[in-house]
Amino acid sequence: MNELHNCETCPVHNVDNLVKLGINMDKYDFVVALAGNPNTGKSTIFNNLTGLRQHTGNWPGKTVSRAEGGFKYNDKSYKLVDLPGTYSLLSTSTDEDIARSFILFGQPDVTLIVVDSTRLERNLNLVLQILEITDRAILVLNLMDELKRNNLEIDVRTLSKKLGIPVIPTEARQKKGMTELLKIIDDICSGAYVCKPKRLRNISPRIDAAIEELVKSLSERFPDLLNARWVAIRLLEGDQNIINAVESGEIGRLKSEAGSSAQPKLQTI
Repeated sequence: MNELHNCETCPVHNVDNLVKLGINMDKYDFVVALAGNPNTGKSTIFNNLTGLRQHTGNWPGKTVSRAEGGFKYNDKSYKLVDLPGTYSLLSTSTDEDIARSFILFGQPDVTLIVVDSTRLERNLNLVLQILEITDRAILVLNLMDELKRNNLEIDVRTLSKKLGIPVIPTEARQKKGMTELLKIIDDICSGAYVCKPKRLRNISPRIDAAIEELVKSLSERFPDLLNARWVAIRLLEGDQNIINAVESGEIGRLKSEAGSSAQPKLQTI
């Protein structure tokens, strides 16, 4: 087990209202997922907020591990889960399956999608896939210092408007942007900020009709299903894991909960 940093001397300790809990997660109010392509700085953000150097916990029922840690902000405790870096959620690899299963079945209260701001276009593929699954997400534009060195700029406000979620620029290695990130996490989890993610529509008349027919059937069988449209799309694409989850009824365990429980339910496909 890796040791915690000395929180009293760590620069992140100076972020207002942040208390790093390390692996002390017996009780927590909210679950935050960290997702993104490999090498985007997810682990650095994880370490900044938790005070850990990647504590690895085993995924229930899985042989692949993920990193878990905790932090406290504004008197609320958060469990932070650093998912494996992946380029998509199409479940063609173990890492993709783990990331997708947690976002879908673990129902994190908010998902941080960490992207390399210098390669935004390539990273947006994963961003759009995640927004098909969850309504509550934050786009973290990391490596902004490298973007500036390349004399490039990103219109953060326009990007946020087009995606329908908050966009936070960060320089995780310099611990810049952490205060803004913590505040928007708190706002989303408390309901003060409501995300309205933009999703792909009008693919083609035939496909749209097939999706709507499946959505209707899924909604009738699983009335509390949060992601009926996304599940319908995956069924049409022949995703065997989703097919199995629908046939077994496990997909119906997703509950439409406006709030958050102190002990969220973790399920896997």
